[in-house]
Amino acid sequence: MAFNVGVLTHLCRRDACGPSIRQKADSSRNYAPSVRYKRSQANKPMSSNGDTGPGKTRPRRLLLCLDGVPHEVIENVRQRGLFDSFGAPSRLLSPFPTMTNIALSAMLGATPPLGYESLYFDKTARELRGGVSKYIGWRTPDKIPSSYMDELDYQEPLAFEFLVYVAPEKVWRTDMRRFRERFREAPQTRDYFAFLKGTDGLLHIRGPERLAVALESLDKILREIQTTCGWETEIVLFSDHGMNLRENRRVHLKTRLRDRGFSLSGSFSERSRATLAIPAFGLCGYAAIYCGDEEAVAEVANSLVELEGVDFSIYKDDTEAIAVTGANGVARVERKQTNGEASYRYLTSDGDPLQLHPILETLNQAGKLDEKGFASDKDWLANTANHIYPDALANLYTSLNTQRVRHTADVLVSLCDGYYYGWSPFARLTRLAATHGNALRPSSNAFLMSTHRTLPPFVRADDAQPLLRG
Repeated sequence: MAFNVGVLTHLCRRDACGPSIRQKADSSRNYAPSVRYKRSQANKPMSSNGDTGPGKTRPRRLLLCLDGVPHEVIENVRQRGLFDSFGAPSRLLSPFPTMTNIALSAMLGATPPLGYESLYFDKTARELRGGVSKYIGWRTPDKIPSSYMDELDYQEPLAFEFLVYVAPEKVWRTDMRRFRERFREAPQTRDYFAFLKGTDGLLHIRGPERLAVALESLDKILREIQTTCGWETEIVLFSDHGMNLRENRRVHLKTRLRDRGFSLSGSFSERSRATLAIPAFGLCGYAAIYCGDEEAVAEVANSLVELEGVDFSIYKDDTEAIAVTGANGVARVERKQTNGEASYRYLTSDGDPLQLHPILETLNQAGKLDEKGFASDKDWLANTANHIYPDALANLYTSLNTQRVRHTADVLVSLCDGYYYGWSPFARLTRLAATHGNALRPSSNAFLMSTHRTLPPFVRADDAQPLLRG
């Protein structure tokens, strides 16, 4: 995208970038001094008058979230020279299911959304609610999924949430133009937080090649901002979740469950033991199943074991455990709390559905397992952050035992890469070049990087708020 330097100069003049510019660099400077900045200024107060906040105790911060951009993609474009003024990107571990509202509410410590997507099952009313109406018209209070949206200085118009999957290039260009204009008008006394939806649509519909073109345009814009604004503005670039970069096809979830004797409905009556509700909206790599009778939960999960495209299913086994069942075996994930510290145990009864036996052996040889086979949450995280299922035990356990959404599913299904579940009309509109939602590494690995700070190699979504807003 062409960007007028004169317009950008206006955008980043003194009343847009802050009252003073300590390091206004010329356009020939190589912007790779994030380490130099960190060493010389990161711990140095910017004001001695006792005030705190952006521009005083730290630089003003531009937070820019790119919807759906995987860590892998950012690493690849950095090898081509893009975003070289940023420090190395952290792997930001998105919670399962790897969906925008779930991820951003965790990353920003915000209220949980009602459901996993706009169409959700209300367990109190025992019926499906929401849906396409959430994507049409103006943003009204009932269309705000989580309180993190109150923090946004820029987001796309509500209609873009649908149009981005129909005309992603046009939405991306429009989105960038609107973001540029809003940032120009922003006050200099606080951080600026923007969420760009177009990247998600580009990957879903066009694939990584078209996204790379868009990221080149974004890189030019951010370089111009840095050149004109100097180091009074820190840029923090991150994503909410990753994406599997392959063409996907539908998993026949409803057909299998009907064949096993279950009926599907949008609401439950008092006699609904064999009735299930499975919200179908976006074309994503997970499914959330709600059961009319809790006694049917295990049977539902077991019915999906041999279905093509299903990796595994999880459900609560009791108050301190979840069950994992899939084509590769059956296991329990148990948690205990000791003096406020969590520990996990992985017990398999058949196979190894999460492929954690080698990790267990490593923990055992290092003396990290107690006499009952539990290892600390910290040790599990350190050994599974880059696993095929990143942070598998805590991530899956908390997906059912923490209020990621207000109406938690009875069974959560993680699909294999290359498969999706969702609303049929969406599938007829387009070919799906990539998607997200499952617990695998491509979808779980979002990214986080800064022009001013060196960040940890991996960060849980639940631990990201101090790095974004602190």
